[in-house]
Amino acid sequence: MPDRRQHRGPHPQDQRLFAESCEQLLAVATNELSWLLSRGYAIPSSLKLVGDRHALTARQRLAISRSACSEESRQVRGQRRIDSIDLRQSELWIDGYNVLVSVEAALGGGVILHGQDGCYRDMASMHGSYRHVEETVPAIEQIGKQLARWHIGRCRWLLDRPVSNSGRLKTLFAKIAQQYGWDWQVELVADPDPILANCEHIVASADSQILDRAGRWFNLAREVIDLQTPKAWVLNLGVGRFPPNS
Repeated sequence: MPDRRQHRGPHPQDQRLFAESCEQLLAVATNELSWLLSRGYAIPSSLKLVGDRHALTARQRLAISRSACSEESRQVRGQRRIDSIDLRQSELWIDGYNVLVSVEAALGGGVILHGQDGCYRDMASMHGSYRHVEETVPAIEQIGKQLARWHIGRCRWLLDRPVSNSGRLKTLFAKIAQQYGWDWQVELVADPDPILANCEHIVASADSQILDRAGRWFNLAREVIDLQTPKAWVLNLGVGRFPPNS
């Protein structure tokens, strides 16, 4: 069936699966999964063990898998994360879909996961196809205006060429950037991950594979959501939320 969604909003079951009454359980499960990852256990078997223990649904398991990380990864990512003051007159390379969809989801009322490494991640799934929604233009404008407030030098957005409608999104980015006078370059690439992971400039992404390798990174989606959408539905599964054995 064609995708007729007009919003990047919550899944129909999210109100039940991620209700306030479930938050502590999910935070405990995330801590347990992170504990196993810290000791070298593989994610598939660890996720099954934790998920089965707490009788989590597939969507809840997806949430904790996106939120967990090993202690080593958490520390490395924290050491390489920069602050907004460091963006002034710098060049920022952005993981386009990764950042944009999270901000869209926040605007649309979707669940935003606060992970163990401090990043915000969404629960949306594109399945190789991107669809323009009502939150798309506001999200791009929010990101751009916030970057302008930080006096960013130049932005290079990388979009996955294999994802359908990437060309149309590139055109939209260029149109909005021209309207506001932002120095943006938008590129379609086969796979942004290796480019960003080895980039000499500051990168913006919440992709774990990128964050574990990038030299310097900025928590762009979280910063924009916190500043521009303070009432976003943020599910806090981060470090210190609950004791591991509570």
